[in-house]
Amino acid sequence: MAEKPKTIIVNGQQKIVNADELAFDQIVDLAFDPSQRGPQIEFTVDYRKGDEKKPKGSLVQGQTVKIKDGMIFNVTRTDKS
Repeated sequence: MAEKPKTIIVNGQQKIVNADELAFDQIVDLAFDPSQRGPQIEFTVDYRKGDEKKPKGSLVQGQTVKIKDGMIFNVTRTDKS
């Protein structure tokens, strides 16, 4: 069964995703297109308005989150230098 498109907000920008779950890297790519990656760059992903089991939280590299229509993501990029 195909996923139903969902509207999410990433860094204030509306995005349409066709997935029930997104990985940390996918969310970073939605926030920063193209995302600049490297050994000196770190990303932080926080979300709110998620599903009832975990309506808000944060993600680290390698984690995934179930997507709900109207979810809000804030992604920040930090240079470790």
